[in-house]
Amino acid sequence: MNGKKIRLSRILKNGKAVIIPMDHGVSNGPIEGIVKIEDTIRKLEAGGATAILTHKGIIRNLSQVPKTGVIVHFSASTSMSPDTNWKVQVGSVEEAVKLGADAVSVHVNIGCDREPEMLMKLGKIAEACDEWQIPLLAMMYPRGKNVKDPFDPKTVAHVARVGAELGADIIKTNYTGNPETFRQVVEGCPVPVVIAGGPKMDSDLAVLEMVKGALEAGAIGVSMGRNVFQHKNITGITRALHKIIVEEATVSEAAKEL
Repeated sequence: MNGKKIRLSRILKNGKAVIIPMDHGVSNGPIEGIVKIEDTIRKLEAGGATAILTHKGIIRNLSQVPKTGVIVHFSASTSMSPDTNWKVQVGSVEEAVKLGADAVSVHVNIGCDREPEMLMKLGKIAEACDEWQIPLLAMMYPRGKNVKDPFDPKTVAHVARVGAELGADIIKTNYTGNPETFRQVVEGCPVPVVIAGGPKMDSDLAVLEMVKGALEAGAIGVSMGRNVFQHKNITGITRALHKIIVEEATVSEAAKEL
């Protein structure tokens, strides 16, 4: 037993992940669902989220200790930036430990002009995470002028492998569209994989089917933001995700929560 294993148990349940990222306030501002972020956190707790992911300023200003695991995000850029793909480091692992966080998160865009700097920072943060025994979730995305298709299985598999090679404990990346192709991503990545939710979807069933497909391919769950915190029934969609991911329910069984 070590510190990473203990902390991982706080952001996972039975090795499965229902992580809800809400770091969008930096990139997009106080958008729907995170205007009153603490109210949203209460709904996520009621639905069975295993962890929330947000920036340090939000964690510092919460009035109650979250009943979920806490992941602090240390990458940032805004929609007003001349290069939105360039994610800068905005915190340290020591700061995460002081905040009482259970894990650290960073965002790396592979294929963009500033890829080398982001890779260097990923490696250094991974080293610090090992020193402090705090898990590292790496959001690894194929984005930039050198990426023709961000959902191409070979490309996504390469991007996920980069994060694992440089020391991440969990990889978050794009779902490639079906279990067969996504299995290539999971099999080529020596650490657990979770899928991103992507843009807000119109269909709840499409979200749940995507999650089920990812699990069939070997993913351990999701790190899903807008499709959860912008849902008209935040607690219900979180419960549905928990049913599929942690309780191994079918899509139709999970949909009953909605």
